[in-house]
Amino acid sequence: MSTGVRRRMGVEERRQQLIGVALDLFSRRSPDEVSIDEIATAAGISRPLVYHYFPGKLSLYEAALKRASEDLASRFTEPHEGPLGARLLRVMRRYFDFVDDHGPGFSALMRGGPAVPADGIGTKEHVSATHALIDSVRQAAYEQMLAHLGVAEASPRLELVIRSWISLAESTALLWLDGRRVPRAELEVQLVHDFAALAAVSAAQDADMAALLRTMVADEPADGPFAELIGRLIALGS
Repeated sequence: MSTGVRRRMGVEERRQQLIGVALDLFSRRSPDEVSIDEIATAAGISRPLVYHYFPGKLSLYEAALKRASEDLASRFTEPHEGPLGARLLRVMRRYFDFVDDHGPGFSALMRGGPAVPADGIGTKEHVSATHALIDSVRQAAYEQMLAHLGVAEASPRLELVIRSWISLAESTALLWLDGRRVPRAELEVQLVHDFAALAAVSAAQDADMAALLRTMVADEPADGPFAELIGRLIALGS
């Protein structure tokens, strides 16, 4: 029979709980709209106890951002097996899963975070920390793309293609969140097509990129996203 006595959490366990609670709240509403009182209530503790573990909402928000950025970066991890187009489509589906689940938090992360609350913490440190988290996500995505392409060190043109595509994925997701006027599934496929299109434009200018493009589509099945793009482009000219 339960005695009704709560188990006392250790310091790190409580910190992780608070981060999880805050991330959930920040994911559903703009971080500016979430108060320490709400976080405390959701965690089942008092407001002063929240301050025992975090100096203020900003520090808790940054901890939640760090966890979210690690989660987002992991969405680009995919076994390097099978056609590249299918792999990228699975990556985009997981990416949009995150965007769908963490809408306001994703927007705040990509736009540099919410307005800094008046809790005595300087804005420069906050902006710098947020930018570092965003850069870590972009770098993780970039390195994963190199791995998918089987390239140890990117040429300047390939780096431009990959980083441009990552920026495009970010801006597409942010625009989708603003009203969701284009079906998500269509955007996921479109972004895979966008990567192939960026690579193709670069291949038209550079022999090494042309060789890489041939490798990209070598094992693409007839019903794969890259082949679908080629078919649609051919149909436009008929």
